[in-house]
Amino acid sequence: MNITPIPAFSDNYIWMMTRKGRAAVVDPGDPAPVFKALNEQGLTLDTIIITHHHFDHTGGVAALKSATGCRVIGPDNPKITDINEVMSEGTQVTVLGYDFRVMEVPGHTLDHIAYYSVQDGTLFCGDTLFVGGCGRVFEGTFPMMQQSLAKLSDLPSETKVYCTHEYTLANLGFARKVEPMNADLMAHIETCEQRREDDLPTVPSTIGQELLINPFLRWHSPAIIAQLKQEGRHTGDSPADVFGAVRGWKDEG
Repeated sequence: MNITPIPAFSDNYIWMMTRKGRAAVVDPGDPAPVFKALNEQGLTLDTIIITHHHFDHTGGVAALKSATGCRVIGPDNPKITDINEVMSEGTQVTVLGYDFRVMEVPGHTLDHIAYYSVQDGTLFCGDTLFVGGCGRVFEGTFPMMQQSLAKLSDLPSETKVYCTHEYTLANLGFARKVEPMNADLMAHIETCEQRREDDLPTVPSTIGQELLINPFLRWHSPAIIAQLKQEGRHTGDSPADVFGAVRGWKDEG
């Protein structure tokens, strides 16, 4: 699967899949850079993939659909007015010849979905899971978000994680506060700092990598639980308790 990032706004990535002269884009908040990429590469827009309703993920849909007649797939939410095909848990959808399974992952928003390709081991997860982080819980609850992240963390470790923001260095800086003795985390910080110095994306990550370094997936880590106790933030050892304590800590800063 040929996937490239189209930078948008200050830190968004619009992911573009291409195959045989056709393209699909994920969460196009801004139509201008998408039109530019299509024109420069001589591509026809086939499909728009939407993960949730936030404007920085949907703002370009109307203009792109009007200009190209492409299909739009996304969650069941009337706030997204241009969807042709509504996706829900377990839906199987084919995009550019690749099969994706839809997963409902509420928390950041209640309508949030993710798309997983078994064929290619690729996950488009919107704002649910980031490199070293996760989305803010705007519409759901902490336990709901933890369950959504648990669903993603159960995917094969080699699954490539395509999130939609370049938040990595800030996320990893917080992760270092939560788990300061995590050697895998320290090594990944160095790798990502070098990539940003070279003006390269830190995305995609993998599920396996995130399980090693992402404090929002490491709710069973004794080191994180100990750190929460030291910080006076410990409310319990259940996955939902640990996740909620870590997410609440992050929200403060």
